[in-house]
Order: sequence, then structure tokens, then C-alpha cells
Amino acid sequence: MKNILKSVGAKRRVLIVEDERINREILGNILMTEYEVVYAENGQQAIELLQKEADSVSLILLDLMMPVMSGEEVLKICRSNDELSRIPVIVMTQDDAAEVSSIRGGADDFIKKPYSMPEVILARCERIIELYEKKKLIDSAETDPLTGLYTRDFFFEYIRQLERYQDAQMDAIVMDIEHFHLINEIYGRGEGDRILKKIASVILAELSNGYGIACHCSADTFYIYHSCTADYRGLAERILKEMAAVSFESAKIRLRIGINQNVDKEEPPEQWFDHAKLACDGLRGDYTRQTAYYDSAIHDRQLYHEKLIRDIDSSIANRDFIVFYQPKYGIEGDRPVLRSAEALIRWKHPELGMISPGDFIPLFEGNGLVQKLDRFVWAETAAQIAQWKKKFGFALPVSVNVSRIDIFDPELEDRLTGLLNQNGLSSNELLLEITESAYSDNAVRLIEVIHNLRDKGFRIEMDDFGSGYSSLNMLTTIPIDVLKMDMKFVSNMLKDEKSLKLCELVMDISRFLDVPVVAEGVEEKAQLELLKDMGCQIIQGYYFSRPLPAEQFEALIQKEEELAAKKS
Repeated sequence: MKNILKSVGAKRRVLIVEDERINREILGNILMTEYEVVYAENGQQAIELLQKEADSVSLILLDLMMPVMSGEEVLKICRSNDELSRIPVIVMTQDDAAEVSSIRGGADDFIKKPYSMPEVILARCERIIELYEKKKLIDSAETDPLTGLYTRDFFFEYIRQLERYQDAQMDAIVMDIEHFHLINEIYGRGEGDRILKKIASVILAELSNGYGIACHCSADTFYIYHSCTADYRGLAERILKEMAAVSFESAKIRLRIGINQNVDKEEPPEQWFDHAKLACDGLRGDYTRQTAYYDSAIHDRQLYHEKLIRDIDSSIANRDFIVFYQPKYGIEGDRPVLRSAEALIRWKHPELGMISPGDFIPLFEGNGLVQKLDRFVWAETAAQIAQWKKKFGFALPVSVNVSRIDIFDPELEDRLTGLLNQNGLSSNELLLEITESAYSDNAVRLIEVIHNLRDKGFRIEMDDFGSGYSSLNMLTTIPIDVLKMDMKFVSNMLKDEKSLKLCELVMDISRFLDVPVVAEGVEEKAQLELLKDMGCQIIQGYYFSRPLPAEQFEALIQKEEELAAKKS
């Protein structure tokens, strides 16, 4: 600090409080080479000056024996005032016995009169000022100025220090405010700050009843290191009750609390809270719970997902992903006839073996990586259709999935038409399935994309029809070519009257729209016969075949050719 001030031609300011003029001048002459010096002739003048200019004073040199107000009184006032207590005080007196009482009263050092050693006085002043400046820097980094809680770095350092002296069972708690960024955006940062301050005050009150420390880790997140307890739900309720007693503009506040109970002291403290945050993040969107406890299964699942995310690119490049095909049979005639197929992705991981699509597809849908899979499937499927077309002399149409994220790709139409041109296919040979959930994301964009695709000759299938509520409304504005009935209706239609009625309703809608229905998930003959009686035209499910790799699917095409030849 001293060198920085010198470089800009600035000096620290020292207040000399001394009633004797000669002593003031002696001290002033000693100090003015290094400092800007101001004077007070008694304690009252000193306090009046400090009340106006405390921020500019770096050190007080204080005589004890003065008229009007003594040095002891000045020292007492300074140490009882938050603003003045940050200024170091060096006491000056001839009385050796006053040294101990002055230090106990809050003085930081002691200079004995008469002032016969200028170098010593300058050295003591420099040392005390630098110590206080360093302390001020440390204090500013130690606590969050908004909440008064520890900052993240000091929080973890204190934990490490505490663990040197105690071995109690402790919990790591992560507390997060749901959608806090919206509070700041809608009601302003001032309202958000009020909420953070109130939560911090309740946390501090909670810690006063037990052993623990806390920090304001980020904008909407608090970390608490607390002696083991089972009442964290009660903690959340107490915080919300306290906040309800205060007038906040914002809507109802929801807290999520993740707990890593009885932390493993063999792990570093940062890992304790990573685990607690994992439990906390698992509560997103779950409005039935406020608290969740970490367990190793959650951690293992996270590591598993991270590996899948990390390996997707290499697995695409190495063709560890494989496209399977599930047949769709027309059932309107005397015998089922192979009409088309659906392309389905499978993952034969080089280390983990076959991975269920239920593990990786929802994961990749959630982070946008499913677009990479979709493009891989489109390319593989188009090439396979072309290969079968060349081998058998006709093209078997195959459906591929178009995910929600694909809808927002400005090059979607060009990508798909490019695959057709590359493989010598027509647009009615590569069918496009759009899941019902995509119909609620961006209606304007979806309508535009579907119209563009249909203008290019593509046939659009609405997948999982009936699984949500959006599709009924969208059917009035979006033209489609096929409805795919949600398989949950089919699987329950023989044992659940409601599911049966919903299947009949889907068939009524299809007749009104004059489009065919594909019933997925058919596994029993009774289901097939009932659907056929309802007027369903196309069936897909294990009753006919599970999804097959391309080589095995070819046997179905060959069988269909043989049956057609016999009939002719």
C-alpha cells in the first residue's frame, strides 16, 4: 500500500491528539515526512473531527492526560463505535503504569514521552497502519457485505481449521432459492437483496442455537456446515415463516435444501458440498418436497451420465450407435402386411455394453445433444432405405424422429432434402415423426417448419398422440399425415375402461381428420383384434417384432416378398 500511495503522490493521514503545543509540533515534524498530519488539542476536538472525516484517518496518536475530554474517554468512544473502531490508536504518555490499562482499553501500541527516538516512532506508526490495512482487506474478503455471512473461500478455510480441533458428526447443507433470477428481473435487485438478507439473518439465528458456520456461496445459494440434526425441513419452514412476516413484493418463495448427512471426513470439504448440491439440484421441478438427502447412488448416477455425455462424440465416430428398425404392419386385409418401419437408436458402448435408450435419450434431450443422435439416425436410415431399395427393387418407408431442438435448426429442411438427394430417395420414403411435446414449445416456428416440410413432400407423423393436452389444439392449425397413438393407451386398453375409451376417441379424431392411425406397443392378439374392430389401420409392437438390426430386418422384407409372390 505504501508504495502504491507514493507512486501517485498521496500520503496516509495521521491525527495527533495532544494538548501541549510543543509536543504536537515535535510529533508533527517527525511524521510529516511520511504522512499528512492533522491536529486536535483535546479529546472533544478529536471526536468532532473523526465524526466528520473518519474515513480519511489512518492512525490516531492519542495523549491520555488532556483537558475537556481525556484520552481514556476518546479511546472508549472509538472502540464502541463501529466506524471509529477500524482506526488504530497509539497511546502517548509518561506513565509506565498506563500502558497495560491502555492496551486493555483498546489501544494498539504505546509510545512513551518524551519523543527522543523519531525512527522508532515512524517504525511503530508504519507497522500499526499496515497491520490494520491488511486486517481490513482480510475482513472485506472474509464476509459477504450483503448478508454478513462468510464468503466461499473463507468458509472452506474455516472448516479446515475447525476440523483440526474437533471430530463431531457434521452435515453439509446447500440451500437454494427457486427461480431467484426471476425475482431480480421482475421486482428488481433491491427486492432480491432484501430476501437474501432476511434468509441470512434467519440462518445466523439458527446457528446461534447450535454449532455451525454458513456462507453466501453465490447469488441464490447458501452453504451451511452444521452439527447433525434431523430438522432441516423445520429450518426451511422457519425461514419461510420469518419471511412471511416481512412485506416482500415478490411471489411466494420456495427453498430447496440438499443435505449431505454426517459427512465423510476422508473427503475434502468442497466435495461434501458438491454432494449436497447434487441432492439440492435433484429437487428442481419437484414441488412435493423441500429437502433431499444425498446418497452414493445419486453420485454414481451423475458420474454415469457424465460418462455418457463425454462419450457421445467418439461413439458416433466409431459407430457404436446402431440403428434398429421396428416393423409397422397394415391390418386392414386378411393378413398383416409389412408397410413401413420406425428407426430406433441403440448404443453398444465399448466399455458399458448395451445401454438402454431410457438412460441416454432423456439425458441427451435435456442437454440438447439429442440433435447429434438425430442427425446420425437420419443419415444411417436414409442410406439403409437406399440400400434396400437397390436390393429389393422397392423402397420401404422408414420413420425417423425429429426432436424439439431440431425444430429450431434453421437448416433443418436443407439437411433432410440433402439426405434425400444424396441417397436417391423421394420425400415419401423418409417419414418424419414429431413428438407431441414439441407442439407446445414454439407453435409459430413449428407451424412454419411443418408447412415447409410438407411443401417438399415429407409426410408428418404426430408421435405419442394423447400423452399431453397440446396436440388437440395444434391439430386445428398444423396439417399432419399420421397419428401415432400413445402406447400407454394400448397397453392398458384390455384392463382399463378409460384407456379403451381414449383409444376409441383417437380413432374418432383420425376419422374426422381423414388420417390413418398407428397403434404402438401392441403385444397381444386380443389388442390387435380390438384395434382392428375400431378401424385402426397400422400396428407396431412386439406382437409382430421387437426392433431389429438392419441385417435381421431384411428377413422380414424377404418374407413379405415371398408371401406376396404366393398370393399373386
